[in-house]
This record gives sequence, structure tokens and C-alpha cells, in this order.
Amino acid sequence: MSENDVRPGHTGGYQPQQGYHYPYYPQQAAPVLTPPRPPRRKGGKVAVLVTATAVAAAVVGGASGAAIVGFDGSSANSTASTATATTVSGTTSTDVSAVAAKVLPSVVQVNVTTTSGEAIGSGVILSADGKILTNAHVVSGARSVTITLTDGTKYQAQVLGSDTTADIAVLQAQGASGLTAATLGDSSQLKVGQEVVAIGSPGGLQNTVTSGIISALNRNLSDIGTGDDQGSSPYGQTAESTSDSPSYTAIQTDAAINQGNSGGALVNTAGEVIGINSAMYSPSGSSGSVGIGFAIPINDAKTIVSQIEND
Repeated sequence: MSENDVRPGHTGGYQPQQGYHYPYYPQQAAPVLTPPRPPRRKGGKVAVLVTATAVAAAVVGGASGAAIVGFDGSSANSTASTATATTVSGTTSTDVSAVAAKVLPSVVQVNVTTTSGEAIGSGVILSADGKILTNAHVVSGARSVTITLTDGTKYQAQVLGSDTTADIAVLQAQGASGLTAATLGDSSQLKVGQEVVAIGSPGGLQNTVTSGIISALNRNLSDIGTGDDQGSSPYGQTAESTSDSPSYTAIQTDAAINQGNSGGALVNTAGEVIGINSAMYSPSGSSGSVGIGFAIPINDAKTIVSQIEND
């Protein structure tokens, strides 16, 4: 993971910044990601591109600043589904609950322990024997990894390999069998305006389902504003901006994506995974989704997974 994120300010308050952040929920401060280029300011507002991973467990207080949200361990591992049937456009009535019922068994919560603390992300099951697709920033620096199925079953997992530039990693759940593998779609066939559903563990709330549309395609992350504030996040195990920093062309969606969704599924109305949720854009002063989220196209993810498996 190096999970793209925000850091604590000098005054201990929550101050989002521009740039690629890797939000974990560590229990102590973490290194800072140096933004890849100078900030863009439009209309006097600074924005931040935030990876959608979540801080684990408790509210961070004192000099570290306040966490966006705090949950106890039971909340973080909750398996109660929040899926609801929703009409997501004026012309089409999509039964989101049916999509969720199909895909939820194939999406896991990923809990990671690092030297900086703990973090929460999401993952997509690739095989019945426990191969899991997630973001590289979710498991960056992992000392231990636990995956939790939608029914609450837990497995220890190991990182088989990762590509930090593509922000893709593959995990192997130890001793797993009979898991429900996701159906992978074809991201080359996507269209702007197409309905999609996002599934993951924002804030550690497992089995969370949101819906929306594809807002844009081929969105280059380098075109998204970066920032100059170096004092922001209690949540971030981060990495210096180098040639290994995430760099990919993303799917943009208005389906709500928040910290903890990183590595989760973006699916079409047929329940096929067409993207891996990875980041969100947040204006200065905002700590949650504003309807601008990003996902790695599944065709790109398939290519990286194949490379990792063949190394």
C-alpha cells in the first residue's frame, strides 16, 4: 500500500492536501508523500487526490489530529450488508441489490499491519483457492495481512507480488478453498454515462455498496491537481514521489468512493468487475467523497496480474 492520503497539520487539525496520498489508519504518524509536481489552484481552492484506503480502529487524537472517523474493531469487521435497490438514472431502473448479491461474496476486506500501525483496504477474489487482487499501496510495507470474506471468515495472506507504478498487487490467502471468484469484465467496452456499482470497506465498514455512473474515461492521474502542503495526514503510510509512484489512466466515477475502498470492485450492471477502486479527488477542507473517484481499468489490472504470476 503506500495508500495515498492526508497527514496531521502542525496545529493537530485535519488538513487535506493535494497530491497522491496513501491513507492508512496507522496508530502513529507515517512518512509523507512528496507531491509529483507543483500545485494547481483554480478559483483559490486547492484539491487533493486521496487513495481510498482507511485508517483502522480508533480515533487518532492529541498532537496527531483527529481521525476522519473512528470505529472499534467490531465495526471494522462488520459483515452486515448495506446494499439497497436503487434507481441510478432517470431512464433505467437498475436493481443494485441484485448486482450486490452477486458480487459481495467476491470482495474482501484487507487488514494490514505495518511498522507505522494498521490499515484497511479492500480486495477482489480471483480464484477459488484464495488469490486476491488489490492495490499495491494497500499492502506496501505489510508485516502481516489478513483478509476477511463477506461472511466474516478470515485468512492470513501473503503478498505474491506488486507493481507500485500500476498500483496493483496480488495476495494469496493461506489454506483457502471454495472461495467465490469474481467475474472480470472488459474495460475496453466502457462508455461514459454507463451505470456502475462500487463495493468495498470504506472506513472499515465491510460490504458497503454505492452506485453511480462512469463520469469519464482515460483520465490521466497526472492531470489531477497536486499540492504543496507537507503537513497533512495521520493516516498515511506513504512513499516519496519517484518513478515508482502510481501512474495510470483511470476510470472516473461518481459512485461514492472513500478511504477503505482501495482495492475494491467497480462493477457494471451485469456484476462484472470493470475496475479496481483506487483513489478519490477531494477539494480543500473536504474529508470524504465529493463524487469524483477513480478506478484502474480491469484490462490493465489483468495485464499486471499476469506479469506478477509469471515472475
